[in-house]
Amino acid sequence: MPGDVALLLDPVLTDAEGGERFAQEGFLLTVAEDGARVTAPTPRGLRYGARTVIQHLDRHGELPVGQGADWPGYEVRGFMLDVGRRYFTPGFVRDLIGRMGELKLNELQLHLNDNGFRKDKTGPWDGVQAAFRLVSVRFPGLAAADGAYTRAEWDSFEDLAAEHGVTLIPEIDGPAHALAFTRYRPELGEGDHLDLSRPETTAFVKEVLDEFVPWFRGPEMHFGADEYFSSPELFREYFNAIAAHVRALGKHPRAWGSFTRMTGDAEGYDRDVTINTWSTAWYDPVSAVRDGYRFVNTDDCLLYIVPFADYYHPTGLDKEFIEREWAPHVFADGMTVEPKHPLLRGAMSAVWNDLTEADYTEQDVWALVEPTFALLAEKMWNA
Repeated sequence: MPGDVALLLDPVLTDAEGGERFAQEGFLLTVAEDGARVTAPTPRGLRYGARTVIQHLDRHGELPVGQGADWPGYEVRGFMLDVGRRYFTPGFVRDLIGRMGELKLNELQLHLNDNGFRKDKTGPWDGVQAAFRLVSVRFPGLAAADGAYTRAEWDSFEDLAAEHGVTLIPEIDGPAHALAFTRYRPELGEGDHLDLSRPETTAFVKEVLDEFVPWFRGPEMHFGADEYFSSPELFREYFNAIAAHVRALGKHPRAWGSFTRMTGDAEGYDRDVTINTWSTAWYDPVSAVRDGYRFVNTDDCLLYIVPFADYYHPTGLDKEFIEREWAPHVFADGMTVEPKHPLLRGAMSAVWNDLTEADYTEQDVWALVEPTFALLAEKMWNA
């Protein structure tokens, strides 16, 4: 009918310039006087093409006659939410997934366990917030009493994510940020650090992964591995053991970059891991390129929001800087890598709820995220 928009799936459709990115998420938009057609090699590409049509009609009321192909500049266009330190309701998570799908953001990382900080770095851990946010009868008492996700709730996230072209990246953190684990099994560590000298510690983490990884439908999961301040050699053994175990469970492992601070370099570490380059001091992107790691730009100085703190971006990211200067290959301290470097998978902004005792809501968090959310999505797509 005149004015119709047709969606056509064509698995053999290619684009010489778009290459792999077009093959996975691209689309061809053809507009004639009597209607429009979106053709794509994948359902996700069709979805993105349809979103483009809707967005253009919302802004301009009509589509210009002609033909054009579009595809994302990077495969990872993400956002990370710290639900370990602050519980976010299932409804909020589902709304977030829907909004990400509208903007063609395609990865939501949920940081599922963490804890607050001691008021005095040498003081007791009593009273410090700690939480693990998944519920299982295999580990009674591990899930946080103030909120945790059941299997049915997690399934609802996965179902909705699939509808919106979003992949969930679940993160179960250790061997630091592990106060929820050491409270559950006190013999496995002290404070928020696991004791890696005990073989049963790594065995316990593997048991947790054995229980929950089958919940996760995406091809990757994150095992944390940041800000550990003890036993560099044992840390490397743990990193390699957990990376191998994640692969044995059928997932590609991800981790936060910590090699420089922990052991000086990445010598001896498993290379088949995607690294979040979050701090140039802990492990920078130039080192990742040198060492051959695939990596995601999650630069703390540029992309972290810590609501209402006195560091990073407590009132939201710097919109003017992002619009004027930022791109997925741009990091803090003037550090960059080649745009679209084959090892740079993309970028991800993040919210960390460090102030566990502060009085704010999930709507307050969204108010900090929303002003730059679409801009970041555009930058990650258009590169």
